[in-house]
Formats: sequence, C-alpha cells, structure tokens
Amino acid sequence: MDSCDTVRELMAKTAIVLVSPKFAENIGSAARTAANMGIGQLILVCREMPDREKMLRLATAKAAPLIDNLEHHQELAEALAPFSWVLGTSARQGRKRTTVNSPRQLMGEILPQLKNNRVALLFGPEDRGLANEELRYCNQITTIPTVDFSSLNLAQAVAILCHELHYSVLEAVSREAFPKPVPRQGNKQELEAMFGHVEEMLTTIGFLKGGDDDYWMKSIRQFLGRLGLKSKEIKIIRGVCRQLLWRDGHAPKTCASAKEQNQPGR
Repeated sequence: MDSCDTVRELMAKTAIVLVSPKFAENIGSAARTAANMGIGQLILVCREMPDREKMLRLATAKAAPLIDNLEHHQELAEALAPFSWVLGTSARQGRKRTTVNSPRQLMGEILPQLKNNRVALLFGPEDRGLANEELRYCNQITTIPTVDFSSLNLAQAVAILCHELHYSVLEAVSREAFPKPVPRQGNKQELEAMFGHVEEMLTTIGFLKGGDDDYWMKSIRQFLGRLGLKSKEIKIIRGVCRQLLWRDGHAPKTCASAKEQNQPGR
C-alpha cells in the first residue's frame, strides 16, 4: 500500500457530525470539504432532514455520494454511539468549559486513534455552537484561533478542522513518522453506560450533593474519556460501581445486560 492509499484509509475512518445545522447550504459545503479531504461519512443530528437540492447545490457532483448516504439521527448520543474518539468545537470559554487547544495542537492525539478507532469531528449549529450537554460527549474540545472576532461560519470551521487533520495525516505518513496506533477502545455507547454507573455511585456515597454536580461530572467524564479505556476496562469499572452500590444496599438504576446482571462483581 502506497502513502496515498494509507492516507485515504485513515481519513475514511473519520466522520463529520453536524448538530442542528440551520442552513442546508452549509451541509453541502461540509460534504464538499469532506470529499476533498477523504473523510468517509457525514452525519446529521436534527429533527428533520434539510432540503436535498440545496445541500447538493454546494456539495457539487464529487460530494453527492456523501449527501445521498447521509446518516440522520434525532439524538446526539445515538449518532456518536459507534465512535471511540470525538473532537468537539467551541468558540466559547468559561468556568464550565475545559481548557481548549487549537486544532493543530490536538491532531497529535487524534492520529494514534485512526488505525483502530472511529473518530468524529463534532460541530454545533451556526447561531450558538455546541451546548455544554453536547460537549460532554467529547474527548477533546478545540477552539479555532482568531483575532478578536471569534465567530466562524460553520462551513469554514469544518474546512479548517478537516484540513488540519488531513495535513497531519499526510505529513506523518510521508515522513514515515506516524505515531504508534492505540488499541481499539470502547465506544461512546459503552462509555455513556459507564458514566451513568459512576455518577450513580458518586451520588450514593455522597460525593455528588447537588449544586456543582454537573461541573464535577464534566471533569470526571473528561478525565476518564481521555484515558482511552478499552471495552474490558469499561466493564471492570462498571462492575466495581455495581458492587459498591449493592454493598450500600442500592440496586443500580443504570441498565445492564442480562449477562452483566448475573455477574455483580465483574
């Protein structure tokens, strides 16, 4: 396999996820960027599918297959379930926003994921960006550096992140300096089930007492999310949480499979 094929293979494992985009034309532009950079999937999280002809108008013929094969979801959790690594975008910062870096600074953390894991680039709607409850699914959050005026068009933001990723992959492959791939990690569906158990346990033991619970859980989610936990490790953490809850006399509220329920300590 030559270097171009390697770049295509790695980029194809990345998806662009757009949350509640306001304008169909921006979706078309995002598809065009995805096609140019070799990204293999475009996912929409919105109530209704936007106008197809408006999307195709800016997608051009090359990106038409991405529009024709759009994946549409009503809920973000459902859209992100198969992904192991999610990079979210935000122009806003504050006490409840974790420290963010520029896209170029974070590409070094994405590159090792591409061989064995699915990666999503997550973007919010044009008028408000991603809300805190949406950013909680992210392993990392990035802000595109600007001067004074920090509001970029959605299509522009998509183009910048996709270019940064493509450039980083191309450079690493061409220099034969690609970082060692990380093993296959647990996906977001598995992680969300684990976070539910962790939150339930922390509430039961009194660590979470109201007030700043969202702040602490966001920090815990960010910490555990960045560890790159494998499916087996996620099951171990869930087993520990269930065992602590049972010892404290509380049956876990978080759903588990019948097999897991028959193994309370594992």
